[in-house]
Amino acid sequence: MAPPADARDGDPATADAVTQRILHSPSFQELVRTRTRFAWTMSGIMLAIYLGFIFLVAFAQGVLAVKVGTTTSLGIVLGVVVILAAFALTGIYVQRANGRFDELTRRVRQEAGR
Repeated sequence: MAPPADARDGDPATADAVTQRILHSPSFQELVRTRTRFAWTMSGIMLAIYLGFIFLVAFAQGVLAVKVGTTTSLGIVLGVVVILAAFALTGIYVQRANGRFDELTRRVRQEAGR
């Protein structure tokens, strides 16, 4: 994102006033709060999926050795599920970022006069 026009013009006092106005904006605070909560939630979900798989590897090798079909084991299938879950969660985050977070960012910019 480009710096505010006032900052590009070289007036640090005006740029600081714009920065302070943005930082105290309820829309900006909502954006930060919402994005942070969502990112931690998504990280927690991925961590739970990954740790669940690792715990299965560490403590339940027999379960992972169960054959699925004629040549594949459950461990391989679950490993692919972990990778696909990462892609899915990334897609969900991108969808939210391009929707709700961009909407909040536009509102913050409008309130700041940008």
